[in-house]
Amino acid sequence: MRLAPRTTSLLLIGLTALAVAAPGMAGDVSHRDPHFQNHHPRRDQVLDRTQMQNRRITRQVREGELSHAQARNLRYRDATIAHRQQVLAHKNGGYITKQQQANLNKRLNANSKRIGH
Repeated sequence: MRLAPRTTSLLLIGLTALAVAAPGMAGDVSHRDPHFQNHHPRRDQVLDRTQMQNRRITRQVREGELSHAQARNLRYRDATIAHRQQVLAHKNGGYITKQQQANLNKRLNANSKRIGH
C-alpha cells in the first residue's frame, strides 16, 4: 500500500514527536523500577539534538533548501535514533552509557551533515 506524500509526512512527524515525547511518558515505568531515570542527562542531550535537528529541517524546507522527501527521510533517521536511545535506556534501567551516547551522537552527526546549515 502506497500512502500519499502528505500522509507519509504527517505519519513521520507524528512518529518523531512520539519518539521524542515517549521518554517523558514513561512515568509508569518508574513506578515499577525505582532506578529508572526518565530524564537522565545523557538521554536528554541526545533527545535535545534530535529536536534541534528537526527544527533545522523545518527551517530548510521553508527556505527551499530541502525537498519534502528529503525532510521526510531526515526526520525518519532522527526518529530511529531517538527510538534507539529509548530502547537502550529501557535495557539499562533508565539511562544510556557514555559509549552508547557517543554512538548515538555519531549517528546524529552523520544526519546533521545531510541536513546542512
